[in-house]
Amino acid sequence: MTDLYTDSYSCGTPTTELVDGMLPKTKIKGKETGTTVTLYPDDTIFEVTKFKASAIRQRAKETAYLNPELTITFHNKRDGEEPVTFHQPGGLSSFVKDISEGLTLTSPVISFSGERDGISCDIAFLMTEDGEENIIGFTNNITNPEGGTHVAGFKSGFAKLINNYARNELGLLKEKDMNLSGPDTRAGMQAIISIKHPDPQFEGQTKTKLSNTDVTKAVDDIVKEQLTLYFDRNYDVLKDIADRAIALSKKKALEKSKININKFSFEGNGKLAKQESNEADKCEIFIVEGDSAGGSAKTARNRKYQAILPLRGKILNVEKKTVSKVLENAEIKAMINAFGCGFLSGYGNDFDISKLNYGKIIIMTDADVDGAHIATLLLTFFYRFFPELINEGHIYIAIPPLYRVGEGKNIQYLYSDDELAKYRKTHTKKFTIQRYKGLGEMDADQLYETTMNPETRKLKQVSIDNIIESNSLTQILMGSEVQPRKEYISEHARDAVIDS
Repeated sequence: MTDLYTDSYSCGTPTTELVDGMLPKTKIKGKETGTTVTLYPDDTIFEVTKFKASAIRQRAKETAYLNPELTITFHNKRDGEEPVTFHQPGGLSSFVKDISEGLTLTSPVISFSGERDGISCDIAFLMTEDGEENIIGFTNNITNPEGGTHVAGFKSGFAKLINNYARNELGLLKEKDMNLSGPDTRAGMQAIISIKHPDPQFEGQTKTKLSNTDVTKAVDDIVKEQLTLYFDRNYDVLKDIADRAIALSKKKALEKSKININKFSFEGNGKLAKQESNEADKCEIFIVEGDSAGGSAKTARNRKYQAILPLRGKILNVEKKTVSKVLENAEIKAMINAFGCGFLSGYGNDFDISKLNYGKIIIMTDADVDGAHIATLLLTFFYRFFPELINEGHIYIAIPPLYRVGEGKNIQYLYSDDELAKYRKTHTKKFTIQRYKGLGEMDADQLYETTMNPETRKLKQVSIDNIIESNSLTQILMGSEVQPRKEYISEHARDAVIDS
């Protein structure tokens, strides 16, 4: 027999009564040992109390990579799924291979560890031909989507090391040449950085960004020491990284000369209806599709704080275009002009979030397939050219209603077919149904009440929960390669929600 001790809490307060100063216990059969923790999320604390199985699986998978000796079994009884076991003895090396799946590798996995002043650091990375730079930081097993001082330390240490080798060992940089930029040295890099810190400090409650200043130097020193040892033994890998950085630097310089940032006036498309206030944190800009919706929105808006920018049709898919081609698009130039904070760094018009003209940038498209496509193109543009706006919580999607139902003064707005079905079941008396095919079909009062009024509207804030998945999905769904997209759609076709 084994003693089973029970303890319980609610909102941080103990709810278990001690017996003679000891936890209550019972006898159970068997000799098993261990701890079982049961969590019931409190809806007065958590915004969402029904956790996504996919998010839990992803978190378990990441934790197994970060702790190679750990085995985690996830059993989703709610949805009747079979148990899934996660065990990754390959650790970070296997992790970085996983996030690089489908990319063309140009280096082996490079992994190393070190410790400075009580801070331990494990790093694994590889280089790719066709991937976006993807550096993911973890602190004490907690993912940091916005990076922080550990990522900054790795970036600075890596760039200094490559520049030192390129100038002093390889002779690729002459005395008159400027150093290679950090992004050029890391082009295509896929990296995982995991640190353990005795007293981690984060920006914000969600722990998205590590802020300990001592971490930067510690990681920088570890990178310099360990990568020097590696590159001295693997000269061919070092030379390939440096050669690619030099080639990319020259290519970008040529592209910048073709772009000539001064020719892009960014004056917009002439259709921006500005707000009256200059208080950026209170101001909003609605990006809408077409003149019809734009006309309704301009009439409906609160002129003091709300600006309207109608777009002509669909913008470019920036995932398939060069920067110069993107900047030739009139609608994209209109958005860059309206936001006022520059754009992707490195092309003569560096991004400065402090100059952003709007606290909220709201995508407002029709509730149909075309509207969803336009929203997807806009999100791809923001993700690649303005990632900081997403990370800082400035990007939103408006949720317009699909139906207006009722009779007389008893009018309701419904946002899905499910809501309409429920309404039909509970309303047996005669009522009318109006199906909105587009924003332009609403009169100004209806549009403001349902979609623009801060007191009554519904907005979705765009965030990046998992940078690994976000990068992968963007490349698969919006990139030039057709086959991976077909395979993804085929695999996930049953997950699609089809509107009637």
